[in-house]
Amino acid sequence: MTEHLSKRGFIIGATATLFAPTVLRADPGDLNPVRRNATSFVSQRWQDHFDTLGKAAIVADTTSRALHFWSGDGKTYNVYPTSVPRSDELTKRGYTKIVRKRVGPDWTPTPSMIERDPELKYMPPGPDNPLGTHAMYLSWPAYLIHGTHDTRKIGRQSSDGCIGLYNHMIEALYQIAPIGTQVRIV
Repeated sequence: MTEHLSKRGFIIGATATLFAPTVLRADPGDLNPVRRNATSFVSQRWQDHFDTLGKAAIVADTTSRALHFWSGDGKTYNVYPTSVPRSDELTKRGYTKIVRKRVGPDWTPTPSMIERDPELKYMPPGPDNPLGTHAMYLSWPAYLIHGTHDTRKIGRQSSDGCIGLYNHMIEALYQIAPIGTQVRIV
């Protein structure tokens, strides 16, 4: 009987230990905490951001680290986990649009990137390129929605201003987001 209670006690204790860090981090005064995983993405309504869908619409939410896409006919709504800029100074917010798209993009560091890291150099397309396999260029210079080969960046503040997606997800988005897609970064 003691052995049975010990096993039961161990199982209950182990289960409580798994959930303790989450409970300890919870802020009882925060009724609407921001969580950082795919299961907690909150659906968005395009009407809260745009007057019409136009060709298509994207909202990149830097708080929840999610990109929301609506097709122009309103039949498709997809949500993608993203990487976001590493600081507020690097985060540009507002309205823009997709003006160019490229499979196999090359990458040139901006002057501010080179100032922070003088070792940065131009990179042709390939597995070391920080833009991944596909890139969609915004009307703001040097801001893109692109893929990444470094999957550890997704879900984190890790970019120099761009919105990054897993390569297989940017490839899917690239296929359905036409040039002219309106974009809002919030």
